Amino acid sequence: QVQLVESGGGLVQPGGSLRLSCAASGIMFSINAMGWYRQAPGKRRELVATISRGGTSTYADSVKGRFTISRDNAKNTVFLQMNSLKSEDTAVFYCNAHIKTGRWGPENDYWGQGTQVTVSS
Repeated sequence: QVQLVESGGGLVQPGGSLRLSCAASGIMFSINAMGWYRQAPGKRRELVATISRGGTSTYADSVKGRFTISRDNAKNTVFLQMNSLKSEDTAVFYCNAHIKTGRWGPENDYWGQGTQVTVSS
C-alpha cells in the first residue's frame, strides 16, 4: 500500500521560512507528477505547486517568487521551500503524487494526511 508522509509544518512569524517534505513509500512502479496543495479554513483546497518527474515546475500566482518545489527521485520525496511567508499562507498543506503501482496498471492519485502551516506573530 502506498503512503505519503508529510513533515515540516509548524508555526512561523510573517516573513519567515519553512521547508515541507513528503516521502512516498510502499510498492511503486513509478512516481510521475508530484505536488503540494493547501486548504485554509472555510476555503476550497487549492493547488500550490507541481513538479514533473523531469523537474518541470508550476506555481500558483500567489506563491510565485516565494515558494520553490523540488524533488529527489532516488528518495521518492518532494519538498516545498516556503520563504517570505504571509498570514494568508496559513493552511493545511497536502502532498499529492501520481503513482503507478504496477508496470501495466493505471496511474492513481495519492494524498498525504496534511501538515498544518500557521503564519502568525
